[in-house]
Amino acid sequence: MDHATSAHQAAFHRRWGHLRRAPVRALAWLLDSPDLLDAAASAWAGRIATLGPVTPDVGDWLAQLDRDPSRLEAALGGKTYTRLGLYAEKLMAFYFAEQGRLVRHGLQVRASRNDTVGEFDFLLERGADALTHIEFATKFYLLDGGAANEFDALVGPNLADSLGAKMRKVFERQLALGEHPAAQALLPRPVTQALALVKGWLFYPAGNWPAMQGITAGHCRGFWCALDELDAIPGEDFLILPKLEWLAPCLAQSSAHRLLTRTELGAALAQAFATSGTPLLVATVRRRDDLIEETDRGFIVPNDWRARAAQARTPT
Repeated sequence: MDHATSAHQAAFHRRWGHLRRAPVRALAWLLDSPDLLDAAASAWAGRIATLGPVTPDVGDWLAQLDRDPSRLEAALGGKTYTRLGLYAEKLMAFYFAEQGRLVRHGLQVRASRNDTVGEFDFLLERGADALTHIEFATKFYLLDGGAANEFDALVGPNLADSLGAKMRKVFERQLALGEHPAAQALLPRPVTQALALVKGWLFYPAGNWPAMQGITAGHCRGFWCALDELDAIPGEDFLILPKLEWLAPCLAQSSAHRLLTRTELGAALAQAFATSGTPLLVATVRRRDDLIEETDRGFIVPNDWRARAAQARTPT
């Protein structure tokens, strides 16, 4: 396997290695990671949002938040999140609120009591008389080379989603929500701009990084392979990442995690796949003093995943 390591982990550790709290690191990643989609690409018709570079003031704010996370903890509500998308959304809502830009978060629109039209992820200030609607997503897609359309070839680990399907839904339905009469009755000001903000990681087989129109050239990326290809993955120490730790590259006290050897990793994955067909995200890590830090990441999929992906592509 010709495997190439992404430089994103190293760059993230250099800039944000002083942050130790997982939610603060996740927020730093959301703010500073490359956009998944290239805002300048014609495929997106100018409807992709970008946060821009993290300013020194925001960097200082994150460092202060790492020292005293009480405001962030209050915003997260002390609950255990099971959905990564909701967790990321809560982090971004906190950031927009702290920046004084948030008008509404999670505003549901109903045509009637039992008919939900949609939901505004974020409504942000856009001058005194207007709002910007931001549709926010954090996505993790694997390149399935058998699909005909490039964006449909990027599929979710559980094969229930693709980048193509997601963006069709965003453009055709979600970004049009502000035009619905039921939405206009709720809005304090008109929505004059509707954009998609998409963060995430893409994963490629055999370390192959093809250039794709519409995808940011410097996007966060990793590998994927089947369980029986595990021996070809470089590294000596591994972690299976819980879903809420998929955003930022892992940095943690070594005492907080039991690292797995390649043999132990293979056994743990085989046991998991015996009862579930869901791929698992694995980090290759190295030891640095009393810390472990991620150097690479990839999805390990069950050996029948390729066949299931091909079946999912077949029209019924």
